[in-house]
Amino acid sequence: MIRVAGESDLVQLSRIDHEIFPHDAYPFFVLRQLFEVHGERFLVLDCDSRMSGYSLLATTPDGKQSWVLGLGVVPHARGVGHGRRLMVESLDRLSADRVAEVRLSVEPGNAVALNLYESLGFSRVDHRPDYFGAGSDRLILRLSLSG
Repeated sequence: MIRVAGESDLVQLSRIDHEIFPHDAYPFFVLRQLFEVHGERFLVLDCDSRMSGYSLLATTPDGKQSWVLGLGVVPHARGVGHGRRLMVESLDRLSADRVAEVRLSVEPGNAVALNLYESLGFSRVDHRPDYFGAGSDRLILRLSLSG
């Protein structure tokens, strides 16, 4: 089941964020603030009565562009399409809100993520060396939701 995250989910969200992204997890206070600002764009995946993944998108104030700030599924629930379901649900909600474009950054070597995003229609638009600091290169991908 995919649903909008609630305040009572924050501790669990922090736990799974650290499980999914052990070296790049959001500090709890940042996760809390992202929830406050982008709550309607914070989706969680419940699988077998446990929170097993999330997606977080942030839309620009003009409502025309969104960025994927997080998409992940815990290791034991990977490989069965949960990440795709989270992303499709997120994209459907953005389309319903008439967001025109979605962007994201991804590690150049993350073939699983690249395959997922490209299979959903994202295209590579830039390679940014040191995007998140020294040695943290990222590819920037883009998907048009209009037209």
